[in-house]
Amino acid sequence: MQSEVDRIAQPWGERTPYDRGGAWPVRVDSFLAPGVTADGVRRWVPSASLLHSNGDAMDIAVADGRIVGVRGRAGDRVNHGRLGPKDLYGWQANHAPDRLTTPLVRADGHLVPCSWDLAMERIVTRTRELLAESGPDALGFYTSGQLFLEEYYTLAVIARAGLGTGHLDGNTRLCTATAAESLKETFGCDGQPASYTDVDHADVIALFGHNMAETQPVLWMRVLDRLAGGDPPRLLCVDPRPTPVARHATVHLAPRSGTNVALLNALLHEIIRTDRVDHAYVDAHTVGYEQLAAQVAEFTPARAAGICDVAAAKIIEAAELLGGAERLLSTVLQGVYQSHQATAAACQVNNLQLIRGMLGRPGCGVLQMNGQPTAQNTRECGADGDLPGFRNWQNDDHVADLARVWNVEPSRIPHDAPPTPAMEIFGKAEEGDIRLLWISGTNPAVSLPELHRIRAILGRDSLFTVVQDLYLTETAQFADVVLPAATWGEKTGTFTNTDRTVHLSEKAVDPPGDARPDLDILLDYARRMDFRDKDGHPLIPWHDPESAFRAWQECSRGRPCDYTGLSYDRLRDAGGIQWPCTDAAPDGTERLYTDGITWAAPDACESYGKDVMTGEPMSEDDYRSLNPDGKAVLRPAEYEPPEEPTDDAYPLQLNTGRTIYHFHTRTKTGRVPQLNAAAPEVWVEISAAEAARHGVAEGDLVEVGSRRGALRGRLRVTGIRDGMVFLPFHYGYWDTAEGDRPGKDGGRAANETTVTDWDPVSKQPLFKTAAVRLTLVEHTDGAISPAPTTTASAPAGPCPAPPTTGGAAALAGQTDSP
Repeated sequence: MQSEVDRIAQPWGERTPYDRGGAWPVRVDSFLAPGVTADGVRRWVPSASLLHSNGDAMDIAVADGRIVGVRGRAGDRVNHGRLGPKDLYGWQANHAPDRLTTPLVRADGHLVPCSWDLAMERIVTRTRELLAESGPDALGFYTSGQLFLEEYYTLAVIARAGLGTGHLDGNTRLCTATAAESLKETFGCDGQPASYTDVDHADVIALFGHNMAETQPVLWMRVLDRLAGGDPPRLLCVDPRPTPVARHATVHLAPRSGTNVALLNALLHEIIRTDRVDHAYVDAHTVGYEQLAAQVAEFTPARAAGICDVAAAKIIEAAELLGGAERLLSTVLQGVYQSHQATAAACQVNNLQLIRGMLGRPGCGVLQMNGQPTAQNTRECGADGDLPGFRNWQNDDHVADLARVWNVEPSRIPHDAPPTPAMEIFGKAEEGDIRLLWISGTNPAVSLPELHRIRAILGRDSLFTVVQDLYLTETAQFADVVLPAATWGEKTGTFTNTDRTVHLSEKAVDPPGDARPDLDILLDYARRMDFRDKDGHPLIPWHDPESAFRAWQECSRGRPCDYTGLSYDRLRDAGGIQWPCTDAAPDGTERLYTDGITWAAPDACESYGKDVMTGEPMSEDDYRSLNPDGKAVLRPAEYEPPEEPTDDAYPLQLNTGRTIYHFHTRTKTGRVPQLNAAAPEVWVEISAAEAARHGVAEGDLVEVGSRRGALRGRLRVTGIRDGMVFLPFHYGYWDTAEGDRPGKDGGRAANETTVTDWDPVSKQPLFKTAAVRLTLVEHTDGAISPAPTTTASAPAGPCPAPPTTGGAAALAGQTDSP
């Protein structure tokens, strides 16, 4: 067991150093409720984390029919027993007194309790009315990144083959769509090439817009333990903020927002100029090198310096680090995905790995990271609108194969147009084309951009809204029907993390009241709608998680994400296993592309690609001409300036992101005493120079405003680059005096200010591109306390809260960016 440390003030715990090529030592982290000892635990039930994308394996402690704690699983490949703060404390949200326990329907303008029969019949009746009046295009689904694989797959079959609508997406569009698109653009198919074990072997780790320390804290523990060993890797950090990653970096580049492509082009320029290119690898496994080299030929470090506001010498130093690496691992996250030219920039990171030949070997690879725990499953199962099993919607053979699996006619599966992304779904609801919107496990009234517009859409009389969730969220308060869902620990299912590791999460306790697992809700809807296949049999014959998993296995058979070698029993015995797992690879697959590029051939690829500048889809003929032999595609990109520049009225660039203590819109973490006390309120972050320019100081109440809206928060002065304002995006209105709407003095949600704009390729909203201004509301002496200098014991339980000298104050400035 780990020695007792304050895991709020020291979220990464103690170090267990190890050297390159060695095994990461075991360290078992645990937390039990006050008064509960290990001897008092009646059962330990296997699961994994559901509050980030790392997939940390854990066991759930059960006593007297309640969850009473968790411990890390020592033998699991992902975390070797370690848990982050959200892992340790997040389970307490299951016991929140405001859990939804009965369905609600709207009557006379108010939500009132009702039976499941009444709630489901109201949904089914409205579905049938709209199908008769307007057809399937009047129906839309917006789901989560927190459900289980079995639930996403069932939802995809309902939407695609049951109803025939193409309006299906997840909130993973906000955090991981660019990851998927960049992998498809480069490798012809989704699926992370690298493995977490590559941290053990890399001599250089490059993090592009990825504050791993807060978004994947256990993976950061692995990096910290390498750094504490005798053969530490060197780190490159690209981030405009002084994150923990930046403080440990050999080279830290802090570019101006929206200039990622310019910076990456200059890095590519230097690697090509100094001939650090693996020409044999490039010739054997890629196409497009000549075009890439030509694109970056004039993009010198000096030119990039003028755009990015980063010294040319620092860019050259970073290129030397990348070019001199023997084993290079690159990771990417929201600082790229949610910024200008998102997919184009992510593809340039892929290009860096490929021209250096750093793929398919220990320590060599790229992780286009996910933001949410089951984001990978939305993409595999088609709950993001794509076809399940990484099938190509433009390939008639792929559509026919999916129709065979579902035993329907190919014409029944919508595939005559690209999938409808989330922002377009809401746009169609705004226009009145979508008239039923079913939202499951997500809170768009806080998480989407330009919130006043989203509230207006959700409040439309013409829109029938179903919300399936754990609590009466800001979004649920707009609903016509609210369905109480079970959550992690209260249901069984599988989910897959960023490096393709599949875990089984077993039911530990019953859900409260009449709440039901999401799978049961969807199966009930399918039964009431009486969906049938072409032979008249039930379209969805499965009845529980394990039978749904077996159905998914058949859908995945022979596809890149092949699950056929897995089973619930295998996952119980072995813990996490990486797909593809087949008879040929019975123990799973540690890393992809160890012997060439596997799924890029025209007949096999998931996508024919798009123009990375415009998003215009390529035709099959264009792709066959470009890539007849199925190699990786090096996709060059020209830098273009952001759409909303700063000016005299709005002189600052907005940057939104995360903190280690919260997840998404705090619907769970805001109900956890330790996590909420660590970061209870929204804050505003600027540099010392900007504070002086604006006449403000640490702790002042300030307002950040854009052309769309404003919010207020207390000021933190950090080492963030000049000209930028940072806001954490987690905060909404459910726990404020104003109720579910912003008060007259402004709200707390960062997305009051963000712009409705998205990447042309991935359709991911761009939360880091707005121009804003900062004004003083009132001076105050309520400065944030400094970080503690000594270690306290771990919090004893839900009460008391951790000391105010720890937590968010100790980690000021540590959030996901740029």
